[in-house]
Amino acid sequence: MAANKRLVAAALLLVVSLSPLLLAQTTGRAVRHHKIVEADPNFPPELSQAEDAIEKKDYATAEPLLQKVVTANPNNYQAWFDLGFVNNAQGKASDSIAAYRKSVAAKPDVFESNLNLGLMLAKNNDPESEQFLRAATKLKPTARVAEGQARAWLSLAHVIEVSKPGEAIEAYHQAALLQPKDPEPHLSAGILQERQGHLDAAEAEYKQALNLDSKSSEALIGLVNVYMHAHRYSDAEGLLRKLAAEQPNDAVIHLQLGRMLAASGKKDEALPELQLAVKLAPGDTGAQRDLADLYSDLGKSAEAEAAYRPLLTATPNDPQLHNSMGRMLLNQRKFPEAQQEFMAAAKLKPDFAEAYWNLAVAANESQNYPLAIQAAEAAAKLRPEPPMSYFLKATAYDHLHNYKPAAENYHRFLEVDNGKYPDQEWQARHRLITIEPKK
Repeated sequence: MAANKRLVAAALLLVVSLSPLLLAQTTGRAVRHHKIVEADPNFPPELSQAEDAIEKKDYATAEPLLQKVVTANPNNYQAWFDLGFVNNAQGKASDSIAAYRKSVAAKPDVFESNLNLGLMLAKNNDPESEQFLRAATKLKPTARVAEGQARAWLSLAHVIEVSKPGEAIEAYHQAALLQPKDPEPHLSAGILQERQGHLDAAEAEYKQALNLDSKSSEALIGLVNVYMHAHRYSDAEGLLRKLAAEQPNDAVIHLQLGRMLAASGKKDEALPELQLAVKLAPGDTGAQRDLADLYSDLGKSAEAEAAYRPLLTATPNDPQLHNSMGRMLLNQRKFPEAQQEFMAAAKLKPDFAEAYWNLAVAANESQNYPLAIQAAEAAAKLRPEPPMSYFLKATAYDHLHNYKPAAENYHRFLEVDNGKYPDQEWQARHRLITIEPKK
Protein backbone atom coordinates (compact mmCIF):
# COMPACT_ATOMS: atom_id res chain seq x y z
CA MET A 1 0.00 0.00 0.00
CA ALA A 2 1.11 3.59 -0.58
CA ALA A 3 0.93 4.39 3.13
CA ASN A 4 3.19 1.49 4.02
CA LYS A 5 5.74 2.45 1.37
CA ARG A 6 5.83 5.97 2.78
CA LEU A 7 6.46 4.64 6.28
CA VAL A 8 9.29 2.44 5.05
CA ALA A 9 10.86 5.36 3.21
CA ALA A 10 10.49 7.62 6.24
CA ALA A 11 12.17 5.04 8.44
CA LEU A 12 15.28 5.26 6.29
CA LEU A 13 15.65 8.99 6.84
CA LEU A 14 18.40 10.13 9.16
CA VAL A 15 17.14 10.77 12.67
CA VAL A 16 19.04 14.03 12.78
CA SER A 17 21.55 15.67 10.48
CA LEU A 18 24.68 15.62 12.57
CA SER A 19 27.18 17.09 10.13
CA PRO A 20 25.91 20.71 10.15
CA LEU A 21 25.82 20.60 13.96
CA LEU A 22 29.41 19.44 14.20
CA LEU A 23 30.49 21.91 11.55
CA ALA A 24 28.99 24.73 13.57
CA GLN A 25 30.76 23.53 16.69
CA THR A 26 34.06 23.31 14.86
CA THR A 27 34.00 26.34 12.58
CA GLY A 28 31.47 28.61 14.20
CA ARG A 29 33.77 30.58 16.47
CA ALA A 30 37.16 32.18 16.09
CA VAL A 31 40.15 31.15 18.16
CA ARG A 32 40.21 32.91 21.53
CA HIS A 33 42.55 35.86 21.54
CA HIS A 34 46.12 35.20 22.60
CA LYS A 35 49.12 37.49 22.36
CA ILE A 36 51.04 36.12 19.44
CA VAL A 37 54.47 37.50 20.37
CA GLU A 38 55.99 39.07 23.43
CA ALA A 39 55.85 42.84 23.44
CA ASP A 40 59.02 44.59 22.23
CA PRO A 41 60.25 48.04 23.26
CA ASN A 42 58.33 49.57 20.35
CA PHE A 43 55.09 47.78 21.25
CA PRO A 44 52.35 50.41 20.71
CA PRO A 45 50.63 51.32 23.98
CA GLU A 46 47.27 51.41 22.14
CA LEU A 47 47.72 47.72 21.25
CA SER A 48 48.31 46.83 24.87
CA GLN A 49 45.25 48.85 25.89
CA ALA A 50 43.18 47.18 23.17
CA GLU A 51 44.20 43.72 24.32
CA ASP A 52 43.23 44.55 27.88
CA ALA A 53 39.83 45.66 26.57
CA ILE A 54 39.51 42.43 24.57
CA GLU A 55 40.12 40.40 27.71
CA LYS A 56 37.18 42.26 29.26
CA LYS A 57 35.11 41.77 26.07
CA ASP A 58 34.95 45.53 25.72
CA TYR A 59 35.13 45.44 21.95
CA ALA A 60 33.76 48.94 21.44
CA THR A 61 36.81 50.31 23.28
CA ALA A 62 39.27 47.98 21.60
CA GLU A 63 38.27 48.70 17.99
CA PRO A 64 39.28 52.39 17.67
CA LEU A 65 42.53 51.68 19.49
CA LEU A 66 43.38 48.95 17.01
CA GLN A 67 42.36 51.14 14.07
CA LYS A 68 44.85 53.73 15.29
CA VAL A 69 47.62 51.12 15.44
CA VAL A 70 47.07 49.74 11.91
CA THR A 71 46.78 53.25 10.49
CA ALA A 72 50.18 54.08 11.91
CA ASN A 73 51.69 50.68 11.04
CA PRO A 74 49.79 48.77 8.28
CA ASN A 75 52.12 45.77 8.71
CA ASN A 76 51.37 45.16 12.39
CA TYR A 77 50.03 41.62 12.00
CA GLN A 78 49.05 41.30 15.65
CA ALA A 79 46.90 44.43 15.56
CA TRP A 80 45.22 43.19 12.39
CA PHE A 81 44.64 39.83 14.07
CA ASP A 82 43.09 41.52 17.10
CA LEU A 83 40.96 43.69 14.84
CA GLY A 84 39.71 40.62 13.01
CA PHE A 85 38.79 39.02 16.32
CA VAL A 86 37.00 42.16 17.51
CA ASN A 87 35.05 42.59 14.26
CA ASN A 88 33.96 38.96 14.37
CA ALA A 89 32.80 39.35 17.97
CA GLN A 90 30.70 42.34 16.88
CA GLY A 91 29.14 40.47 13.96
CA LYS A 92 31.09 42.32 11.26
CA ALA A 93 31.99 39.28 9.20
CA SER A 94 33.30 41.04 6.06
CA ASP A 95 35.41 43.45 8.15
CA SER A 96 36.74 40.53 10.18
CA ILE A 97 37.77 38.64 7.03
CA ALA A 98 39.50 41.73 5.64
CA ALA A 99 41.43 42.23 8.88
CA TYR A 100 42.52 38.59 9.07
CA ARG A 101 43.69 38.79 5.45
CA LYS A 102 45.89 41.76 6.37
CA SER A 103 47.30 39.83 9.34
CA VAL A 104 48.14 36.78 7.21
CA ALA A 105 49.65 38.98 4.49
CA ALA A 106 51.86 40.72 7.05
CA LYS A 107 53.03 37.43 8.62
CA PRO A 108 51.91 34.25 6.82
CA ASP A 109 53.25 31.73 9.35
CA VAL A 110 50.95 32.49 12.28
CA PHE A 111 48.62 29.61 13.15
CA GLU A 112 45.82 31.68 14.71
CA SER A 113 45.56 34.13 11.82
CA ASN A 114 45.35 31.38 9.21
CA LEU A 115 42.87 29.36 11.25
CA ASN A 116 40.55 32.27 11.99
CA LEU A 117 40.61 33.48 8.39
CA GLY A 118 39.82 29.96 7.23
CA LEU A 119 36.98 29.66 9.75
CA MET A 120 35.45 32.98 8.73
CA LEU A 121 35.62 32.10 5.05
CA ALA A 122 34.11 28.68 5.76
CA LYS A 123 31.17 30.34 7.53
CA ASN A 124 30.57 32.24 4.29
CA ASN A 125 30.90 29.07 2.18
CA ASP A 126 33.95 30.52 0.47
CA PRO A 127 36.07 27.74 -1.11
CA GLU A 128 39.18 29.81 -0.41
CA SER A 129 38.82 28.70 3.22
CA GLU A 130 40.56 25.42 2.34
CA GLN A 131 43.82 27.24 1.56
CA PHE A 132 44.09 28.87 4.97
CA LEU A 133 42.83 25.93 7.00
CA ARG A 134 45.31 23.66 5.23
CA ALA A 135 48.06 26.18 6.06
CA ALA A 136 46.97 26.17 9.70
CA THR A 137 47.41 22.37 9.93
CA LYS A 138 51.12 22.89 9.16
CA LEU A 139 51.66 25.60 11.78
CA LYS A 140 52.04 25.50 15.55
CA PRO A 141 49.49 27.22 17.82
CA THR A 142 50.81 29.63 20.47
CA ALA A 143 48.84 27.79 23.19
CA ARG A 144 47.09 24.42 23.70
CA VAL A 145 48.95 23.00 20.73
CA ALA A 146 47.26 19.62 20.28
CA GLU A 147 43.77 21.08 20.69
CA GLY A 148 44.44 23.86 18.20
CA GLN A 149 45.95 21.56 15.60
CA ALA A 150 43.06 19.11 16.00
CA ARG A 151 40.62 21.92 15.42
CA ALA A 152 42.42 22.93 12.26
CA TRP A 153 42.24 19.37 10.91
CA LEU A 154 38.55 19.09 11.86
CA SER A 155 37.70 22.37 10.20
CA LEU A 156 39.62 21.45 7.05
CA ALA A 157 37.85 18.10 6.92
CA HIS A 158 34.41 19.69 7.11
CA VAL A 159 35.27 22.13 4.34
CA ILE A 160 36.54 19.47 1.89
CA GLU A 161 34.00 16.74 2.65
CA VAL A 162 32.15 17.19 -0.64
CA SER A 163 35.07 17.97 -2.95
CA LYS A 164 37.68 15.62 -1.44
CA PRO A 165 35.96 13.03 0.78
CA GLY A 166 38.99 10.74 0.95
CA GLU A 167 41.22 13.56 2.19
CA ALA A 168 38.51 14.62 4.62
CA ILE A 169 38.49 11.15 6.21
CA GLU A 170 42.26 11.35 6.64
CA ALA A 171 41.92 14.82 8.17
CA TYR A 172 39.41 13.47 10.71
CA HIS A 173 41.87 10.69 11.55
CA GLN A 174 44.61 13.29 12.11
CA ALA A 175 42.31 15.17 14.49
CA ALA A 176 41.54 11.94 16.34
CA LEU A 177 45.25 11.21 16.78
CA LEU A 178 45.80 14.69 18.24
CA GLN A 179 42.76 14.45 20.55
CA PRO A 180 42.42 10.72 21.31
CA LYS A 181 39.76 11.29 23.98
CA ASP A 182 37.51 13.46 21.81
CA PRO A 183 34.60 11.61 20.13
CA GLU A 184 33.92 14.42 17.65
CA PRO A 185 36.41 13.36 14.92
CA HIS A 186 34.98 9.84 14.97
CA LEU A 187 31.41 11.16 14.76
CA SER A 188 32.25 13.36 11.80
CA ALA A 189 34.17 10.59 10.08
CA GLY A 190 31.27 8.22 10.68
CA ILE A 191 28.80 10.61 9.08
CA LEU A 192 31.01 11.05 6.03
CA GLN A 193 31.68 7.31 5.69
CA GLU A 194 27.94 6.68 5.92
CA ARG A 195 27.24 9.29 3.28
CA GLN A 196 29.79 7.61 1.03
CA GLY A 197 28.03 4.28 1.52
CA HIS A 198 30.89 2.76 3.53
CA LEU A 199 28.63 1.33 6.21
CA ASP A 200 31.20 -0.93 7.87
CA ALA A 201 33.65 1.96 8.23
CA ALA A 202 30.89 4.24 9.52
CA GLU A 203 29.86 1.65 12.09
CA ALA A 204 33.45 1.38 13.32
CA GLU A 205 33.73 5.17 13.71
CA TYR A 206 30.46 5.44 15.61
CA LYS A 207 31.52 2.62 17.92
CA GLN A 208 34.83 4.40 18.54
CA ALA A 209 32.88 7.51 19.52
CA LEU A 210 30.74 5.43 21.89
CA ASN A 211 33.85 3.96 23.48
CA LEU A 212 34.92 7.50 24.29
CA ASP A 213 31.47 8.66 25.40
CA SER A 214 29.06 5.85 26.24
CA LYS A 215 26.19 8.36 26.59
CA SER A 216 26.70 9.99 23.20
CA SER A 217 23.25 10.15 21.62
CA GLU A 218 24.89 11.34 18.39
CA ALA A 219 26.94 8.15 18.16
CA LEU A 220 23.93 5.99 18.98
CA ILE A 221 21.87 7.77 16.36
CA GLY A 222 24.66 7.31 13.84
CA LEU A 223 24.69 3.58 14.51
CA VAL A 224 20.91 3.47 14.11
CA ASN A 225 21.26 5.14 10.73
CA VAL A 226 23.85 2.58 9.63
CA TYR A 227 21.73 -0.33 10.81
CA MET A 228 18.63 1.04 9.08
CA HIS A 229 20.46 1.49 5.78
CA ALA A 230 21.83 -2.05 6.10
CA HIS A 231 18.32 -3.39 6.95
CA ARG A 232 19.64 -4.59 10.32
CA TYR A 233 16.33 -3.76 11.95
CA SER A 234 16.85 -5.79 15.13
CA ASP A 235 20.16 -3.99 15.83
CA ALA A 236 18.52 -0.62 15.13
CA GLU A 237 15.57 -1.45 17.34
CA GLY A 238 17.78 -2.22 20.33
CA LEU A 239 19.63 1.09 20.05
CA LEU A 240 16.47 3.12 19.50
CA ARG A 241 14.82 1.53 22.52
CA LYS A 242 17.90 2.44 24.56
CA LEU A 243 17.71 6.03 23.32
CA ALA A 244 13.97 6.19 24.01
CA ALA A 245 14.54 4.95 27.57
CA GLU A 246 17.29 7.53 28.14
CA GLN A 247 15.36 10.38 26.50
CA PRO A 248 11.68 9.55 27.05
CA ASN A 249 10.49 13.02 26.05
CA ASP A 250 12.34 13.16 22.73
CA ALA A 251 9.67 13.05 20.03
CA VAL A 252 12.19 12.47 17.23
CA ILE A 253 13.52 9.29 18.83
CA HIS A 254 10.03 7.86 19.39
CA LEU A 255 9.09 8.82 15.84
CA GLN A 256 12.12 7.05 14.39
CA LEU A 257 11.54 3.99 16.57
CA GLY A 258 7.93 3.88 15.38
CA ARG A 259 8.97 4.23 11.76
CA MET A 260 11.59 1.52 12.12
CA LEU A 261 9.16 -0.90 13.76
CA ALA A 262 6.58 -0.24 11.05
CA ALA A 263 9.19 -0.75 8.33
CA SER A 264 10.21 -4.07 9.86
CA GLY A 265 6.59 -5.27 10.04
CA LYS A 266 6.06 -4.76 13.80
CA LYS A 267 3.14 -2.41 13.26
CA ASP A 268 1.34 -3.11 16.54
CA GLU A 269 4.51 -2.20 18.43
CA ALA A 270 5.03 0.84 16.21
CA LEU A 271 1.63 2.31 17.07
CA PRO A 272 2.31 3.45 20.68
CA GLU A 273 5.65 4.96 19.62
CA LEU A 274 4.05 7.06 16.88
CA GLN A 275 1.18 8.02 19.18
CA LEU A 276 3.70 9.23 21.76
CA ALA A 277 5.70 11.11 19.12
CA VAL A 278 2.57 12.99 18.04
CA LYS A 279 1.68 13.72 21.66
CA LEU A 280 5.18 15.08 22.35
CA ALA A 281 5.30 17.09 19.10
CA PRO A 282 1.70 17.92 18.13
CA GLY A 283 2.84 20.30 15.42
CA ASP A 284 4.88 17.69 13.56
CA THR A 285 2.77 16.98 10.47
CA GLY A 286 5.19 14.27 9.33
CA ALA A 287 4.61 12.34 12.53
CA GLN A 288 0.84 12.90 12.27
CA ARG A 289 0.82 11.53 8.74
CA ASP A 290 2.91 8.51 9.74
CA LEU A 291 0.42 7.79 12.50
CA ALA A 292 -2.56 8.17 10.15
CA ASP A 293 -0.93 5.86 7.61
CA LEU A 294 -0.20 3.30 10.30
CA TYR A 295 -3.81 3.36 11.49
CA SER A 296 -4.73 2.70 7.86
CA ASP A 297 -2.32 -0.22 7.56
CA LEU A 298 -3.69 -1.70 10.79
CA GLY A 299 -7.26 -1.51 9.51
CA LYS A 300 -8.24 1.15 12.06
CA SER A 301 -10.24 3.18 9.56
CA ALA A 302 -12.10 5.41 12.03
CA GLU A 303 -8.88 6.37 13.82
CA ALA A 304 -7.16 6.96 10.49
CA GLU A 305 -10.03 9.16 9.33
CA ALA A 306 -9.75 11.27 12.47
CA ALA A 307 -5.97 11.57 11.97
CA TYR A 308 -6.24 12.51 8.29
CA ARG A 309 -8.82 15.27 8.80
CA PRO A 310 -6.51 17.90 10.38
CA LEU A 311 -3.86 17.06 7.82
CA LEU A 312 -6.33 17.74 5.01
CA THR A 313 -7.32 21.01 6.63
CA ALA A 314 -3.66 22.03 6.74
CA THR A 315 -2.82 20.81 3.21
CA PRO A 316 -6.05 20.69 1.18
CA ASN A 317 -4.22 20.41 -2.14
CA ASP A 318 -2.50 17.09 -1.40
CA PRO A 319 -4.04 14.44 -3.70
CA GLN A 320 -2.50 11.54 -1.76
CA LEU A 321 -4.18 12.73 1.44
CA HIS A 322 -7.57 12.96 -0.27
CA ASN A 323 -7.10 9.46 -1.67
CA SER A 324 -6.08 8.10 1.74
CA MET A 325 -9.05 9.76 3.42
CA GLY A 326 -11.33 8.38 0.73
CA ARG A 327 -10.10 4.83 1.34
CA MET A 328 -10.84 5.14 5.05
CA LEU A 329 -14.34 6.41 4.30
CA LEU A 330 -14.83 3.62 1.76
CA ASN A 331 -13.82 1.03 4.36
CA GLN A 332 -16.50 2.45 6.67
CA ARG A 333 -19.08 2.32 3.87
CA LYS A 334 -19.39 6.10 3.80
CA PHE A 335 -19.68 5.95 0.04
CA PRO A 336 -20.85 9.49 -0.89
CA GLU A 337 -18.15 11.08 1.30
CA ALA A 338 -15.51 8.73 -0.09
CA GLN A 339 -16.61 9.60 -3.60
CA GLN A 340 -16.01 13.30 -2.93
CA GLU A 341 -12.49 12.65 -1.64
CA PHE A 342 -11.55 10.55 -4.66
CA MET A 343 -12.95 13.17 -7.00
CA ALA A 344 -10.84 15.81 -5.24
CA ALA A 345 -7.74 13.62 -5.55
CA ALA A 346 -8.30 13.05 -9.27
CA LYS A 347 -8.96 16.74 -9.88
CA LEU A 348 -5.70 17.68 -8.15
CA LYS A 349 -3.76 14.93 -9.95
CA PRO A 350 -5.35 14.09 -13.32
CA ASP A 351 -3.00 11.12 -13.88
CA PHE A 352 -3.82 9.51 -10.50
CA ALA A 353 -4.95 6.07 -11.66
CA GLU A 354 -5.54 4.73 -8.14
CA ALA A 355 -7.85 7.62 -7.29
CA TYR A 356 -9.92 7.03 -10.43
CA TRP A 357 -10.26 3.33 -9.62
CA ASN A 358 -11.23 4.06 -6.01
CA LEU A 359 -13.76 6.57 -7.32
CA ALA A 360 -15.20 3.87 -9.58
CA VAL A 361 -15.64 1.54 -6.60
CA ALA A 362 -17.20 4.24 -4.40
CA ALA A 363 -19.55 5.39 -7.16
CA ASN A 364 -20.58 1.81 -7.91
CA GLU A 365 -21.35 1.20 -4.23
CA SER A 366 -23.44 4.38 -4.06
CA GLN A 367 -25.27 3.23 -7.25
CA ASN A 368 -23.94 6.10 -9.33
CA TYR A 369 -23.31 3.72 -12.22
CA PRO A 370 -22.54 6.28 -14.97
CA LEU A 371 -19.82 7.82 -12.79
CA ALA A 372 -18.50 4.35 -11.90
CA ILE A 373 -18.10 3.49 -15.60
CA GLN A 374 -16.51 6.85 -16.39
CA ALA A 375 -14.01 6.57 -13.54
CA ALA A 376 -13.10 2.96 -14.40
CA GLU A 377 -12.47 3.97 -18.00
CA ALA A 378 -10.28 6.87 -16.85
CA ALA A 379 -8.22 4.52 -14.69
CA ALA A 380 -7.88 2.06 -17.57
CA LYS A 381 -6.23 4.77 -19.69
CA LEU A 382 -3.54 5.27 -17.04
CA ARG A 383 -2.61 1.70 -16.13
CA PRO A 384 -3.16 -1.89 -17.33
CA GLU A 385 -6.78 -2.79 -16.73
CA PRO A 386 -7.25 -5.49 -14.06
CA PRO A 387 -9.97 -8.17 -14.33
CA MET A 388 -12.18 -6.54 -11.71
CA SER A 389 -12.35 -3.36 -13.78
CA TYR A 390 -14.18 -5.29 -16.52
CA PHE A 391 -16.47 -6.89 -13.94
CA LEU A 392 -17.29 -3.53 -12.31
CA LYS A 393 -18.14 -1.98 -15.68
CA ALA A 394 -20.17 -5.05 -16.66
CA THR A 395 -22.33 -4.91 -13.53
CA ALA A 396 -22.72 -1.12 -13.83
CA TYR A 397 -23.94 -1.42 -17.41
CA ASP A 398 -26.11 -4.32 -16.31
CA HIS A 399 -27.79 -2.16 -13.64
CA LEU A 400 -28.38 0.49 -16.30
CA HIS A 401 -30.02 -2.19 -18.52
CA ASN A 402 -27.41 -1.45 -21.17
CA TYR A 403 -26.87 -5.10 -21.94
CA LYS A 404 -24.60 -5.02 -24.97
CA PRO A 405 -21.60 -3.32 -23.25
CA ALA A 406 -22.46 -5.29 -20.11
CA ALA A 407 -22.07 -8.55 -22.01
CA GLU A 408 -18.87 -7.35 -23.67
CA ASN A 409 -17.31 -6.58 -20.32
CA TYR A 410 -18.50 -9.85 -18.75
CA HIS A 411 -16.84 -11.75 -21.61
CA ARG A 412 -13.64 -9.72 -21.27
CA PHE A 413 -13.60 -10.40 -17.53
CA LEU A 414 -13.94 -14.15 -18.08
CA GLU A 415 -11.14 -14.08 -20.67
CA VAL A 416 -8.56 -12.47 -18.36
CA ASP A 417 -9.55 -13.57 -14.85
CA ASN A 418 -8.03 -17.07 -14.95
CA GLY A 419 -9.86 -18.23 -11.86
CA LYS A 420 -8.78 -15.40 -9.54
CA TYR A 421 -12.35 -14.43 -8.66
CA PRO A 422 -14.47 -17.61 -8.89
CA ASP A 423 -17.59 -16.07 -7.36
CA GLN A 424 -17.57 -13.22 -9.86
CA GLU A 425 -16.91 -15.68 -12.70
CA TRP A 426 -19.99 -17.66 -11.68
CA GLN A 427 -22.03 -14.45 -11.58
CA ALA A 428 -20.73 -13.32 -14.97
CA ARG A 429 -21.64 -16.62 -16.66
CA HIS A 430 -25.15 -16.63 -15.23
CA ARG A 431 -25.78 -13.00 -16.16
CA LEU A 432 -24.61 -13.71 -19.70
CA ILE A 433 -27.19 -16.51 -19.92
CA THR A 434 -29.85 -13.99 -18.95
CA ILE A 435 -28.85 -10.90 -20.94
CA GLU A 436 -27.41 -12.26 -24.15
CA PRO A 437 -29.81 -12.97 -27.00
CA LYS A 438 -30.57 -16.63 -27.50
CA LYS A 439 -29.17 -17.96 -30.76
